Amino acid sequence: MLSAQQLALGIGLTSQLLFSSRIVLQWVQSERARRVLVPALFWEISLISSFLMIIYGMLRHDPVILAAQLVSYGIYIRNLQLQGEWPKLSPWFRAAAYVFPVAMLGWAGVGNRYFSLQAVLRPGIPSGVLLLGAVGQTVFLLRFVFQWLYSERQGESVLPLGFWVVSLAGSLLILAYALLRDPIDVVLIIGNVFGTVVYFRNIVLLRRGQRQQVAG
Repeated sequence: MLSAQQLALGIGLTSQLLFSSRIVLQWVQSERARRVLVPALFWEISLISSFLMIIYGMLRHDPVILAAQLVSYGIYIRNLQLQGEWPKLSPWFRAAAYVFPVAMLGWAGVGNRYFSLQAVLRPGIPSGVLLLGAVGQTVFLLRFVFQWLYSERQGESVLPLGFWVVSLAGSLLILAYALLRDPIDVVLIIGNVFGTVVYFRNIVLLRRGQRQQVAG
């Protein structure tokens, strides 16, 4: 029987692998086009990855991860709606996307051998470290709030320059949190080390595009 720690590590690494694959997908397509693109598959993978991270946050008894992923989850769905891709997905997938997070939170509320909401609300993480993680996740989350509001104004799903700048800042803060947490969070470290490289590259691509527009 797997322990909660082993289960958390497996789910967390799977989630980060999916998160990384969506970034690689977006990065490769953007490099080919020489501009930042956002394929629908980016948001679909994000949604599945976020669901796994919700489970990971509960298994790790980490309120910072859990709260951030619950909000991000809704934003991923909204971006698929803005792209017009949400109605094209299987009705079973859409129903599961709505039901699964609620079911998981309900299961945690009842309590089980792996996690409970009571343990999440009392994580035993030093207050200073927890505050750093909360600030990092808040900054990281604000990128999607910014992107969401920007996209709503544009009427389409867009990832503007500000999204990548905030992503880079938030990722660095979360990386510091993962290193200071006891025990250190390998899953967050792997995801954010890779992410910072891609965020920086997208900033370079967008800045180059802006300079070309000014010059033209």
